[in-house]
Amino acid sequence: MILEKVNSPEDVKRLSKEELERLASELRDFIIKVVERTGGHLASSLGVVELTIALLRVFSPPRDEIVWDVGHQSYPYKILTGRRDKFHTLRQYGGISGFPSIKESPYDAFGTGHSSTSISAALGIKVAKRLKGEEGHVIAVIGDGALTAGEAYEGLNNAGQLGEDLIVILNDNEMSISKNIGAISNYLTKITTGEFLRKAKERLEKVTEKLFGERVYRGLKRVEDLVIKGLFPPGMLFEELGFRYVGPIDGHDLETLETTLRNVSKMKGPTLVHVLTKKGKGYPPAEEKPEKFHGVSPGGKKSGKQLPTYTEVFAKTIVEIASEDEKVVAITAAMPSGTGLDFFRELFPDRYFDVGIAEQHAVTFAAGLAKEGLKPVVAIYSTFLQRAYDQIVHDVALQELPVVFAVDRAGLVGEDGATHHGVLDLSYLRAVPNMVVAAPKDEEELRHLLFTALKSDRPFAVRYPRGKGYGVPLREPLKKIEIGSWEVLREGKEVAVVATGWTVYQALLAAEELEREGISVTVVNGRFVKPIDERLLSEIARNHPIIITVEENVIKGGFGSAVDEFLSSWFTGKVINVGIPDRFIEHGNQDLLRRIVGIDAEGIKRAVLDAVRKTVR
Repeated sequence: MILEKVNSPEDVKRLSKEELERLASELRDFIIKVVERTGGHLASSLGVVELTIALLRVFSPPRDEIVWDVGHQSYPYKILTGRRDKFHTLRQYGGISGFPSIKESPYDAFGTGHSSTSISAALGIKVAKRLKGEEGHVIAVIGDGALTAGEAYEGLNNAGQLGEDLIVILNDNEMSISKNIGAISNYLTKITTGEFLRKAKERLEKVTEKLFGERVYRGLKRVEDLVIKGLFPPGMLFEELGFRYVGPIDGHDLETLETTLRNVSKMKGPTLVHVLTKKGKGYPPAEEKPEKFHGVSPGGKKSGKQLPTYTEVFAKTIVEIASEDEKVVAITAAMPSGTGLDFFRELFPDRYFDVGIAEQHAVTFAAGLAKEGLKPVVAIYSTFLQRAYDQIVHDVALQELPVVFAVDRAGLVGEDGATHHGVLDLSYLRAVPNMVVAAPKDEEELRHLLFTALKSDRPFAVRYPRGKGYGVPLREPLKKIEIGSWEVLREGKEVAVVATGWTVYQALLAAEELEREGISVTVVNGRFVKPIDERLLSEIARNHPIIITVEENVIKGGFGSAVDEFLSSWFTGKVINVGIPDRFIEHGNQDLLRRIVGIDAEGIKRAVLDAVRKTVR
């Protein structure tokens, strides 16, 4: 196999044309085989196999630094830069990450898990190289979807202003490639980036400007560009931002890719290369349904009762409420299926809005809708909602606008790792005035909290975890829950465990085991993180010498902190906070990670036993 001979970019450079074609085929087969077992981002990575090979033929990382936007498409790069033998550990605890990571390899120029950061990061790297007097190219590879986010344009604008020798590759996998048009486009690209024409063009531009002045020069240059490239709107846009535009070219034609990149590597100033690729290339199921194969779950047969996910329960509940209230509208930031709003879209297309990868806009847009009397529900993953924090504060909470935030994927999400764990939202949302923050103990309570939120006329966040619920029956009808109210689920005497969200049932399981060991435990469902139930908490504190809080959020500033703040001035007993420690948690199986940080039943039981033993001593 050719792939077995490749352990570095230098090995790729030594291959013949025939060997490169075999390498591309073997690389796709290898990725499919591993991802079917481990899960991961399949379609995106299959689409950039030839582009990755061409980049490694022309450039020499780590001296030349390649920044992959988001990182969904980085698998071929990982394999060809010395991580082939470890690729079977992809997304596994202790294994390699599913995203680029500067801690994992010197070939990973920048850690990327969120969209649209590559151009800004690459520009910073390029400027730093210049200031330090270091040689080397810097290349940002960004997908067309990532260009829906504002930060990408902020980076483009600044790069055009600074005029650095930055290369941006636009990986466009949405446009179809016509064979005839592709061939002509490739030919024109080779001509416009060729050494002879490039130098002649530069000399002509200098002479024109010197003889006729800047105004005439700009006019003639525009005419020349239009003649060579045609009236191609994307190129016009990027050139207005200060970039030289090259393309579009066939992203699966290795020879054209390599020739173009070699020519581009000799150009001065910021250059954008428009590459057309097909998501899922080489794997028919992924080519036909790329969205389905964007993220693939680990293989293996499933058995037993298939419980609904929290996302599915959210989706059905919002539709149920919207069916009775025409003021309810739904907003997503390019995640209709991930958040479950594709179901809402089918039934209420006029009340559904996908704003693209633009979380900041999504929140302010929702604020505008709310100001005019509508009831917007913004469904965004916890880790992505971080990007819109100022809008939550300035545009929603400050004006007390009734926007409902459906915060999906809250807590430890599993194999996607630190960039995607939603373990900060209780802390950053709890700090915002006027905000109500709630976390349901199960899927039934999620329904009622969503109903409560939409009836509250207040800024309201409901956060819920990734994955399946506990299988509790979904009873009718929907009902309002008193804001700020908790509930006692189990009466005990020695220790009170006040848990929130997913950890509530884990606390109940721990309490049952502790009861058999002679320790009596009260379990409280702290479903409201803000405001907390001060009356019930006071009663618990008067009757229990030990209080343990549990949350699937960082301990600092989270649910436990809210309890500490209330009790600190008068409670004489012991308060222990159980949650995510003050460090980033790596990727791994979701249940494994929960066990490691001690928020499952076993960890809660251990915390109670430790507290009781220390108190006795």
